[in-house]
Amino acid sequence: MSSVEEFRTEIRDWLRTQLTGPFADLRGRGGPGREHEAFAERLAWERHMAAAGWTCVGWPKEHGGRGASLEEQVAFHEEYALADGPARVNHLGEQLLGPTLIAHGTPAQRERFLPRIVAVDELWCQGYSEPDAGSDLANVRTRAERDGDDWVVNGQKIWTSLAHESDWCFVLARTEPGSTRHRGLSYLLVPLDQPGVEIRPITQLTGTHEFNEVFFTDARTPLAHTVGAPGEGWRIAMATLGFERGVSTLGQQVGFRRELKSLIELARTNGAARDPLLRDRIARAWTGLETIRFNALRMLDGVAAGAPGPEASIGKIFWATWHRELGELAMEVCGADGMLTAGAPYELDAWQRLYLFSRSDTLYAGSNEIQRNIIAERVLGLPKETRA
Repeated sequence: MSSVEEFRTEIRDWLRTQLTGPFADLRGRGGPGREHEAFAERLAWERHMAAAGWTCVGWPKEHGGRGASLEEQVAFHEEYALADGPARVNHLGEQLLGPTLIAHGTPAQRERFLPRIVAVDELWCQGYSEPDAGSDLANVRTRAERDGDDWVVNGQKIWTSLAHESDWCFVLARTEPGSTRHRGLSYLLVPLDQPGVEIRPITQLTGTHEFNEVFFTDARTPLAHTVGAPGEGWRIAMATLGFERGVSTLGQQVGFRRELKSLIELARTNGAARDPLLRDRIARAWTGLETIRFNALRMLDGVAAGAPGPEASIGKIFWATWHRELGELAMEVCGADGMLTAGAPYELDAWQRLYLFSRSDTLYAGSNEIQRNIIAERVLGLPKETRA
């Protein structure tokens, strides 16, 4: 048996024995549009994983990880999804900030923050988007001014996932007065438990809220919590976005495959499969999912080289569009029943939640339009879009 298969067997056996007892009811809990489900219990589960050494498996051993190879990381995420493990609460710390600090942080920053991410003692959110700086991220207006050994931060962030559950936020802020676009930005680590931070929930179509507005009013963080040099924030922020589309997307596709399988079973049960047009759309959904997987495997070449390249944008467009269309197909399969909630005042079933939440897939983490610009300019070498 190869080392990868041994690793796969180890995590599969561990999940089978541990997702029992007090954790048995967590199978399948959480996830997009359902982040509110059993959050405290999922946090306890993830700390249980940490105690057994199953968090940050791809990090180097000297930083608290397992030093798992790329193939072993893929195996981990696939087996976790196959076991229907609950949605992770520490994704932004483990998959985004941690690798960023390993690559670009100072020794003091790594010593301060990485052990707490591994142990799931501190949770993180991402402070990038603003009301006028979403897909056009370079339009950031949140500013930070130096005051002695601190930065004083003022501004507003939006669509900040899980800010209401987080302890810290990695914030892209403008630290050079008069600077514009990509210049003059810095990447700051800001504590949220302080008087200058206000977090307001944003209610989604699903009736829940996993993201928020975050207002900074004279909030403070030490200069030592700047990742990279002041003014290098854009470079660090782009490195973080590269890590966002790493190997965990392979596990995501296991969830997609489970959704498609359940939808096919529903179509057979309620008679929708007798419609030849719906059967054709289901077949195209299946082939689309295969295409997503092959694109993801191709993207892993970039991950092996350090971080996904611009071709990761191809994968983002494929899976986001496919998942949104799966939600639309689910409503067609449900028929008229899909128009009725399961109960008052707004109790959604799984298919309605999929349809509503998947509308956001083509917007968050870079809209389809922005991804097409990246592909055109950085992959195909076409002229850059004309800007005012």
